[in-house]
Amino acid sequence: MAEQRRDAEHERIWAELVATARRTVTDGLVVGTSGNVSARVGDLVLVTPSGVPYDRLTPDDLTGVDLTGRQVLGTLVPTSELPMHLAVYRTTDARAIVHTHAVHATAVSTLVPELPLVHYMAAALGGPVRVAPYAAYGTDELAAHMLRALADRSGCLLQNHGTITYGTTLDQAYDRTAQLEWMCRLWLTASSVPGRTPSLLTPAQLAEVGERLRGYGQRR
Repeated sequence: MAEQRRDAEHERIWAELVATARRTVTDGLVVGTSGNVSARVGDLVLVTPSGVPYDRLTPDDLTGVDLTGRQVLGTLVPTSELPMHLAVYRTTDARAIVHTHAVHATAVSTLVPELPLVHYMAAALGGPVRVAPYAAYGTDELAAHMLRALADRSGCLLQNHGTITYGTTLDQAYDRTAQLEWMCRLWLTASSVPGRTPSLLTPAQLAEVGERLRGYGQRR
């Protein structure tokens, strides 16, 4: 039963959330209604509903839950992956989450326990990207595996499943998803060359990049 009153801020964030969800389809990171996106506004979590194509979502479909998972806005059933989203919001400073079934990232999740350090952009996710062990989607077990893989990271792979990344904004969470998929594609491409092994960065080299990234971008 919806109890909260929606306001202009909720509607603005919902529009951004729907645009981000549609972008995951356009960019080939999900197929159909797979994957999900959420954003936190105070103690409210706006989240894509279960089984609804993103191109059909309207302002009237705004769906929100509190941090316990109780639905407080909208009538559509929230995504089945809600336990993962809530686990991240309860334990990090995340304000937005993007979960995808990106092809290259999912492929890598079936091959290694951690994405090899093939590119320095791993530093943007906090370090080497780990793979969370498999568990059925929508379960507390999967959420627990994910949290361990996310320790000191802003993204991880989910074995035989996909990716999850978070950020302070929807744009940042999405960018981290796109970077992760690109790094996975890069490693798969390089490692597929017969008789050759990709060169990898050292932890020290990655740490240096992490420091440089702190000052990256335009100054305000």
